[in-house]
Amino acid sequence: MRNSSIKFSVLAFILLLSACKTEKSKTKENNSSAEERLYLDQEPPGLTPEPFASDLVSTGGWEYSGVFSPDMKEFYFLRQVEGTEQQEFVVYKNVGDKWNETVISSRQGQPFISPDGKTMHLGRRYKERLKNGDWSEIKKLDAPFDSLLIMRLTASSKGTYYFDEFKQDFTGDIRYSRLIDGKYEEPKLLSEKINTGKSFHPFIAPDESYLLFDSEREGGYGDSDIYISFRQQNGSWGNPINLGDKINTSAWEASASVTPDGKYLFFNRNMGSDNYENVDIFWVSSEVIEKLKPQE
Repeated sequence: MRNSSIKFSVLAFILLLSACKTEKSKTKENNSSAEERLYLDQEPPGLTPEPFASDLVSTGGWEYSGVFSPDMKEFYFLRQVEGTEQQEFVVYKNVGDKWNETVISSRQGQPFISPDGKTMHLGRRYKERLKNGDWSEIKKLDAPFDSLLIMRLTASSKGTYYFDEFKQDFTGDIRYSRLIDGKYEEPKLLSEKINTGKSFHPFIAPDESYLLFDSEREGGYGDSDIYISFRQQNGSWGNPINLGDKINTSAWEASASVTPDGKYLFFNRNMGSDNYENVDIFWVSSEVIEKLKPQE
């Protein structure tokens, strides 16, 4: 009788353990499935970069500058119209757990959406989010930005602008401008640590703890590489750190950003010739940034 009780107890324990594992497995699968739906139904990558949404976004053509809205329900990017020299502005919107593609217009500038979701920056132009969820018509930034040739402008949660100034001789530097008492100060150059004359496409973290940018400089892997600089305790920017050979190659890598949820790094890589006929959007876990962060 005692042996039967023991066997019954063991069997019950095994069944309970199995049920727990099954429930955990289902929970994990559901969480994974829910996460994938946030990224155009794509399976998220690990520490090795992968083309984002192959055959949907990243194809054999030119695709560039992919960014999500803060609610992760809209994905904007630029692409070349197949068989032409024209470039178009595209959005995928998640409606009812389905992603629908819309061509917004011809290229309007390199998109970036402010952390509060209220402004879509397009270089020195911008759109504002309307109450119905649509975007306003394009507006132009006033002085002191209207005379600058800006390729990419990003903003922190405090409203500080970080942007590149492109010059006709194909050089450029990164500047910043703080919002003070409701007005933007005259843009200031970052230090020579960041600026080498070939520093472009900045992305400022929402909390301004780090700055991503691309640059062609000594010690790199060939063409333009992506670098990160971390904010120091005294407020200055630390020495730029190359993101390494998994992110950077002998090809052109540029225009990095981190998704609003902080989980993934997006960037561009030239997969074609020097004519840039095949540029893809890549993504990778943002753990690559955490691994580079200096230990305090």
